[in-house]
Amino acid sequence: MEFTHFDAKGNAVMVDVSNKKSTSRIAVAVGRIRMDNVCFAAVCEGTVKKGDVLSIAQIGGIMGVKRTSELIPLCHVLNLTTCSVTFSLCPETSEIEARCTVKCEGVTGVEMEALMGVSVALLTIYDMCKAVYKRMEISGIHLVEKIGGKSGHFLYTEKDVIQ
Repeated sequence: MEFTHFDAKGNAVMVDVSNKKSTSRIAVAVGRIRMDNVCFAAVCEGTVKKGDVLSIAQIGGIMGVKRTSELIPLCHVLNLTTCSVTFSLCPETSEIEARCTVKCEGVTGVEMEALMGVSVALLTIYDMCKAVYKRMEISGIHLVEKIGGKSGHFLYTEKDVIQ
């Protein structure tokens, strides 16, 4: 396997994408944060003292997407066309699932942006709730779907789960 972020001398380089065809690209990532019942109820009822946790986490996730190239070494700056961060509440496990969808027209994918969006959204939830419950666990951050580019369509399925 050839490593694309190193030149012939082993120096780190940004991948040259100048000869790649521009296509519509979409990436979707998800992840979860688990907390105790008291903290989960406070988030759902909007009683966390720092404010509306999910609204702030949504903005945080979008901001994370927009700054991905500043935080991931050798990651290209992308001209994003849209980004969304949504949440699903899972009361049976006191978890919140974050989902980030990112789109662009370009020569390189948006997977890192989607993963960054989920990560920052979940970290924002942690930050806003840590005074209520410090033992929260962030887990399961992964790419769910990727569309566009040379490698085509990727869809995460149950058979992809790492044992």
